[in-house]
Amino acid sequence: MNTSLVLAAVGLALVGAVHSVLGEILVFRSLRLRGVVPTGGQPVLREQHVRILWGSWHLVTVLGWAFSALLWRLGTVPVDAGLGAWVADVAAGATLACGLLVFFATEGRHPAWVALMLLAVVIWWR
Repeated sequence: MNTSLVLAAVGLALVGAVHSVLGEILVFRSLRLRGVVPTGGQPVLREQHVRILWGSWHLVTVLGWAFSALLWRLGTVPVDAGLGAWVADVAAGATLACGLLVFFATEGRHPAWVALMLLAVVIWWR
């Protein structure tokens, strides 16, 4: 078992869960007028923009969980070393890029960049 990859898998799963839950509470609750998908946001955003924002928000979580599943598999089951290293490097690079994007977009004010950068290091640590 590769402990670094398993820890990164758990970390990404947690980041995804926190992302969705806090997004629903802090961002989308005030935009929800009816039903599951928020539709408010006028006059700044039209309904269609709020809908795609909500969809994209949760898409990030789903993709984070997909990376988590890949890393879990790499960390717990013997795999082809070359392919496993490549998949882990792609996951680490994507996680690093996401951390840099969040840092840049929020000028370092959103804590997600710290978690994402730390997880990228943990993946590369393997």
